[in-house]
Amino acid sequence: MYQHLYQHFLQGHQGKQHFASHSHHFWPDVTRQAMLDYWDLSARSSDEKWQTIFGEVLPQTQQLLAAQLGSQQPQQLVFAPNTHELVMRLLSCFDWRQPIRILTSDSEFYSFQRQVSRLQEDNLVQLTVIPTEPFTDFEQRFVAAAASQEFELIFCSQVFFNSGVALADLTAFVQQLAAVSQAMIAIDGYHAFMALPVDLSAIESRIFYLAGSYKYAQAGEGCCFMLCPKDNSYRPLYTGWFAEFGTLSAERGERVPYSTDGFRFAGATMDFSALFRLHAVLRLLHSEQISVSRIHHYVQQLQQAFLQQLSTLSQTALSNEQLLQRDVQHHGHFFTFALPTADEAAALADFLKQHHILTDYRGNRLRFGFALYQCAEQFDLRCLERFTTSN
Repeated sequence: MYQHLYQHFLQGHQGKQHFASHSHHFWPDVTRQAMLDYWDLSARSSDEKWQTIFGEVLPQTQQLLAAQLGSQQPQQLVFAPNTHELVMRLLSCFDWRQPIRILTSDSEFYSFQRQVSRLQEDNLVQLTVIPTEPFTDFEQRFVAAAASQEFELIFCSQVFFNSGVALADLTAFVQQLAAVSQAMIAIDGYHAFMALPVDLSAIESRIFYLAGSYKYAQAGEGCCFMLCPKDNSYRPLYTGWFAEFGTLSAERGERVPYSTDGFRFAGATMDFSALFRLHAVLRLLHSEQISVSRIHHYVQQLQQAFLQQLSTLSQTALSNEQLLQRDVQHHGHFFTFALPTADEAAALADFLKQHHILTDYRGNRLRFGFALYQCAEQFDLRCLERFTTSN
């Protein structure tokens, strides 16, 4: 139904079933022209290209992103090449002369988990880590932990990267946290953005929301963003000259000035070709009237077809009992199967790759992703009937 939008990537993967959209989502064909547009603008305008980037493409992209987030504050969106840079900017808001108290889960992506773990080694942060499993009562346990002591930062994913399990109700979750804690609240929305319908209108004044273009925004690496609360007074220690936008012409005082909008969390010069790709994808989806709700409904159909086909096979490699889920109707756009060991997950992923089925795994968890460029009629998992643990 939608494959005509992805012809270049599909041609590059002929004969393969790509179940790794959660890792590297195919880019629509319009992104190729966006790359050329960026090059042509640079060749035509050199230094003057920044007027087009900051005067047209960036604010238009902010508007399109805000519409997808249910935000009324597009100027509160700031961009960076990756979420790790944004995570570090948030962490740099605090006084590092004493350990930063952080509440988080055991299922955060590496851009956060690795960094805070390293900081913990030198006693720069103090972590309270809440297990996501059992999923049924994760939110209640997390909120109870937030109420149990004071924290500087609360950091949690909307969809967990190692399971696909989603928070039951993001708005209610944040409101409960805000009711019991004064901490900065940051939500990693990477595996939710452009997959699940997101409406931050009731909580955007209280959270930092991080996501980017590499997954379901379909625009590739290099363009991440953060929606920042309006009128916040944080002064990141890790800061670049973009964070002075709107103040560059003002006379510098004794303190380093910051922008009054989301760009107070900006860095410095970056490659904006990724922004052009994201801009092109968002415009394409808007022109084709492909809403996130429509995408989500289509992917749910793919997921049901996948599970149905799996149930008809005579095989023991994958089963419903291994599928990590809480509510299959409110779940991320990938399925995660927990295998007995990491070696078995690696062996099965390698076996599938040999049979031109592309997946990925994290430890003992094998992941299958779903996307608009797939057709359920093309799913063929029969090779699983030939898999044995000896493989």
